[in-house]
Amino acid sequence: MQGEGFHFNITDKVDTLDQSLSTVNQGYKDFSLGGIQDVVTEESERDREQEGAMALMSLSWCLSAALALFWSTSWPQAHSALAPENEVPLRPTTWLPEGKITSITLPKGRTRRLYFTLKKKAPAMSVTVSPCDLPIEWSLAARTLKDKPLKSLQWSKKSMPEVWWRGPGTEEKIHSFTGNGVDTYRGPSYPHASIYILRLQSKQQNTRATVYLHEGPGTSGAFPLVPADPRVHTLGVGMTSVTLSWAPSASLTSLPHTQKSYDYCVLVNSQKNYPSLCAARESMRKEKDQNQEKKERKRRVTVWPILKEWWWQQWDSYPDPQSPPSSLTNEYANLQCVCQGTESVCTVSELLPDTQYYFDVFVIDRLNGTSMAYKGAVARTHEEARPAITTLREGELRWVTFQDRRSNSEQFFSFHPRGWQQSGLLTLQSCGGGEKVKVTVSSKGQVLTSQPVGGDLVQIWLQGSPSYLIHLEREGTTTGKISAAADTALSGGLMASVKIQTSSAYHRRGVPSLPSTLQIKSFNRLRGCNSVTLAWMGTEERSLYCVYRQKLGKSEADAGGVSALTAPCLGPESRSDTERVLCKYFQELNPRRAVTTAVIGGLEPGMAYVFDVYLMRRWGIPIKYASKMVKTRKEC
Repeated sequence: MQGEGFHFNITDKVDTLDQSLSTVNQGYKDFSLGGIQDVVTEESERDREQEGAMALMSLSWCLSAALALFWSTSWPQAHSALAPENEVPLRPTTWLPEGKITSITLPKGRTRRLYFTLKKKAPAMSVTVSPCDLPIEWSLAARTLKDKPLKSLQWSKKSMPEVWWRGPGTEEKIHSFTGNGVDTYRGPSYPHASIYILRLQSKQQNTRATVYLHEGPGTSGAFPLVPADPRVHTLGVGMTSVTLSWAPSASLTSLPHTQKSYDYCVLVNSQKNYPSLCAARESMRKEKDQNQEKKERKRRVTVWPILKEWWWQQWDSYPDPQSPPSSLTNEYANLQCVCQGTESVCTVSELLPDTQYYFDVFVIDRLNGTSMAYKGAVARTHEEARPAITTLREGELRWVTFQDRRSNSEQFFSFHPRGWQQSGLLTLQSCGGGEKVKVTVSSKGQVLTSQPVGGDLVQIWLQGSPSYLIHLEREGTTTGKISAAADTALSGGLMASVKIQTSSAYHRRGVPSLPSTLQIKSFNRLRGCNSVTLAWMGTEERSLYCVYRQKLGKSEADAGGVSALTAPCLGPESRSDTERVLCKYFQELNPRRAVTTAVIGGLEPGMAYVFDVYLMRRWGIPIKYASKMVKTRKEC
């Protein structure tokens, strides 16, 4: 059985050898008779005289091919002996058409070749190459053969470049370029050139490019014209807007007003300037695909999806280069032009302050589906106007006045606490009964607290930062009119809406405690002709309490002493020293029993007095108790 199998394989080899000899012999005859149709008939007679010599060469070549087929039944077609290594493409060669925009894919590190010939009477030519988003290298060369092959109808137009390439001849480099911008070669044709070869290569990543061939002198008209000065100028830069201008394109100025096939498109981004609309679209697509790639990585749990995707990518590496270009509506549908039209001035608004932006201007030909880029501009918007910041000194009591009551206004302050603990106390109190004031404290751009400020004392504990920014904002009034009590208080010499004080608390761990109530009580049984007894609540901390008195007239006493009642935010600094009657220290660790009394003497019989008690603290604003009116007895 083994001998029979060996005899069967030898028979198959011989049959295959006979078929290969006849096929190769016929192919070589086709090659010897092949050519292009414009070769003169005189060359055919010269070729017939050399048929004898070529027959011997054919026999030798067929013998070599037969031996190769004998030892290996599956010889790859890609490794043809006629094709020099790294020169003849493994795929069908590409013929560059004239007058059509050809899109071509450039794999990384691989050279793509496009072949073309010119008409006999074409005096000049121009080749335009437009990369998409990455720099590429491209060159143009003219190849001249010594002996042209004979013409035969069996050679197709697409196979002609390989015939030219393997024939003996010389090659002359015409032009070369490296970059990511649109480049055009314009020059005379080469009369003795047999074929032109355009080579393109991308060394960084896979990318795309478009090629356009034009026969004849002058411009092709397929691409819009860019002026001699393609720069984009900035006319004005604001905080949220930038105004741009550029020289008009001759493509727009030369057309009548009835024809509107050209447009300007202005793009803005915060990353970089784009050399083309294709690059801008690719950048947007990559950003959009980033989130999808993360989802796909979770889905690819096996090796097969990765291999399957790689397999299809290999087949899609060389799309049809001669497919018609897509329309601008489909190609740039995702682009958002901030300005579009025929005007060469554009104002870009709704920008962020203190931000750098890149501006690109493109002129678009909607009929041909092409575009050209101006040289982009870079501008940085102005930063926001920083308000004046007032530094608060240690223990300083400051009156904050808002000038205009009918509109919102704001003021900024800074405070730097002393000591390594970096702790402090901020106290505020509003003096306008109907005003709405809000305080916001921040540090290093982070808001720590924000709360309203009213007639009651507000204490804010500061800790853990070397500096604080205090923002006071007046938001309006709670009622249409300010209360009469507030108006009276303000007219009594107080020219502020809020009083504020900051102080460093070296040995404290929190805000100081406040009395449970700020009411003052008088005892009727202990009321005499020359003295009264007052009582008020204190705190568990040792503090100083000062009592002030004010004698009322008969008319004020009959009116109930309303006009004499001072505003809650008026402190002892606004009172006369003659009005102070006593100051005492008090401390009670039990808050429920923290009650202190004082006997005020030296009064006149039958007179009305207004008494005020102030809690004098080492840190923060002094706390004022509610005013109390008491009358002494007429007879004792």
